[in-house]
Amino acid sequence: MRTQFILLIFMFFGLYYLNAQTMNFWTKKSDFTGLKRTRAVSFTVDDYAYVGTGVDTAEQVRNDFWKYDPILDTWTQVANLPGSARRNAVAFSAGAYGYVGTGMSHEQSSFGTTLSDFWRYDPASNTWTSIANYPGNFGNGIYFATAFSVDGKGYVCCGKAGPNAYRSDLWEYNPASNSWSPRANFPGGVRYQLASFTINNSAFVGLGTDNDMYRDDIWEYKPSNNLWIQRSSLPASERSGAATFTIDQRGYVCMGNNGGLLDDLWEYNPYEDHWEVRDNYSGSRRKWAVGFTLLGNGYVGLGDGYSGKKQSMYMYTPLEGLSLNENQFTVNVFPNPSSTLVSIQSDTQLDELRFYDFAGRIQLLSYQTSQIDVSTLADGNYILAAFREGSLIAKTQISVKK
Repeated sequence: MRTQFILLIFMFFGLYYLNAQTMNFWTKKSDFTGLKRTRAVSFTVDDYAYVGTGVDTAEQVRNDFWKYDPILDTWTQVANLPGSARRNAVAFSAGAYGYVGTGMSHEQSSFGTTLSDFWRYDPASNTWTSIANYPGNFGNGIYFATAFSVDGKGYVCCGKAGPNAYRSDLWEYNPASNSWSPRANFPGGVRYQLASFTINNSAFVGLGTDNDMYRDDIWEYKPSNNLWIQRSSLPASERSGAATFTIDQRGYVCMGNNGGLLDDLWEYNPYEDHWEVRDNYSGSRRKWAVGFTLLGNGYVGLGDGYSGKKQSMYMYTPLEGLSLNENQFTVNVFPNPSSTLVSIQSDTQLDELRFYDFAGRIQLLSYQTSQIDVSTLADGNYILAAFREGSLIAKTQISVKK
């Protein structure tokens, strides 16, 4: 009888733990089948990711590509990228195709060639087609740039042109005409190893290094009027070589290099121009990883760590309920701020309340839903999430001040 009782307790807390961990956490996924790799690129088409190029453990640049299926959690090799093997290339997707180009043809820049060729990948036929070369840097190629796509067009921004030679230009690729057009230069100045992500019809570009100075600035680019607008800087260490992805109209910046390696994750809200820290990457610290989004989750993996190149891949499950634009119901808290007791009012029945910090960690759980003592919470701001029958139905912000 005692054993059964203990087992029931274990099952209860185990189920609670699983339920409490349904937001803001990382899950280990299948290792990249192409083995350890750094300075690779990735793009997504039709709920699949494609990862390739980069440098392997033999310090050889590669041109192989692999397809990742998030449902089966499997990697399958696809057609190699034609042309030179490369590292620090760029990639983006537009419509039903992926695009890869530029980069450096050798692990050591002094022995390699800066590349300007560009290729279109068709997943339906598993074939690559040569497209117009990248014309930036006077047609001499670029590496360590960043790329993104908005409204069916691709963009390549900044990058390194050679020893102590960096760029600030932005070029737009139109798949319909197979042509490149110059756009407004990146206003943050020359930059390489920078990062970018897109939300709606804007791109957010920044970080990286400028003559070996690490940066933390972020700029929004609006292709509709070819306009750059400075946004809030990343409220953490300046960095280069970060991985990025986008989920539910939120941008994410993960890890990178600031002279040492990082493992933090930051979420950007473009509507409030505000950053929040999220759960640290569950793998080892690294730079030059790849990041992408599939089926509402972020993926980050590969890269270079303290112990060498990596092949591990982790999936990030976001604070899905806490970032909803609209609530199903209303929940009010008063007084707010408070130091002791707060009263809760809602237009529907509640059966569970959770107080999250802005890293997504539960700080207080209550099944009492009318009045709660918050004196055990540290001073600061929290998200109060209201649940009914296990589903999040409302949220609000509460401040604790003593």
